[in-house]
Amino acid sequence: MIYPINQTKVTKSRLSEVDLTNLAFGKTFTDHMLVADYYDGKWQKCEITSYGPTSTSPSIYALHYGQSIFEGMKAVKDANGNAMLFRPDDNWKRLNYSAHRLAMPDVPREIFMDGLTQLLKLDKDWIPQEEGSALYIRPFMYCADELIGIKPTEVFQFKIIMSPVSKYYSQPVKILVADKFVRACAGGTGDVKAAGNYGATQLPMIEAKKLGYDQVLWMDAREFRYLNEIGSMNVFVQIEDKFLTPELDGNILDGVTRRSVIALLKDEGYTVEERKVDIAELVEAHEKGILNDAFGTGTAASLAPIDSFGYKGKTLQVKPMEQRIISNHIKKRLDAIKCGVEADKFGWVMAVL
Repeated sequence: MIYPINQTKVTKSRLSEVDLTNLAFGKTFTDHMLVADYYDGKWQKCEITSYGPTSTSPSIYALHYGQSIFEGMKAVKDANGNAMLFRPDDNWKRLNYSAHRLAMPDVPREIFMDGLTQLLKLDKDWIPQEEGSALYIRPFMYCADELIGIKPTEVFQFKIIMSPVSKYYSQPVKILVADKFVRACAGGTGDVKAAGNYGATQLPMIEAKKLGYDQVLWMDAREFRYLNEIGSMNVFVQIEDKFLTPELDGNILDGVTRRSVIALLKDEGYTVEERKVDIAELVEAHEKGILNDAFGTGTAASLAPIDSFGYKGKTLQVKPMEQRIISNHIKKRLDAIKCGVEADKFGWVMAVL
């Protein structure tokens, strides 16, 4: 089906007011956004318009009951100045996986991809070119029904906004292992990008920061024994020469960057085990001096090195950065593929010409 996307361009860009070399993550937005409406059982209106506040009723369902999902993507430029997207189809598929879990309509690929590419063509000059910078892309959908009460919903809005950003983490991160609060449990929404998953993590993260940590490593809800994921990313650890990462058991996100890093590690001939990872393995590896590496992966974070884990009053220190030869190499390969420097034999990159 064809979904025409009407464009209303801004008369004057705000780009000249922005310093793309000095960006705070997620606080600056481009000139335009995509808006698509769903009602009467179908998608009916798609438009690209100027970025800015939108009028909503104080009774919209998403505000009261959290029926809201989102994705995270990035665009960079290649040597010829073309906008480059990384595995956009995977984000579209995961958005609809989340939509299904929250009883929301699928977003057609035509709306997602055509809207995204048209938006990028309009705002391509907003892509920063400093090392580690990118144009962060936020597709999201929420229920716009105006009602109070738990019942099936019928009105939704899908939007895409974009934000030029610098690095999410500028230094290796310190991680506090959770021992009280829980992010997800079996049968819940831990494997979807639901907005409510993140609201419940704010208090634990604030408490962690007071103790000198950057993020929380969430554990299983039953025993606080098995690693799940970090607040902003999936987690990997290297013990001796093996890379371990929690399996996709319904409690963690099927991260696009996670999947890509696994593929690159295997392409280099390294062993990757996707399974339950017991915190006791990290403690033992630290005691033996074989906790050789640890890092998080995510669209915003990219591949972010972990400095240490705080667990039951002890610090599990990971090896120094200069000794992390493998993960440093994998990050460089990943970045090189994204911007077209390395040949994309995996078919991950899409140029927006």
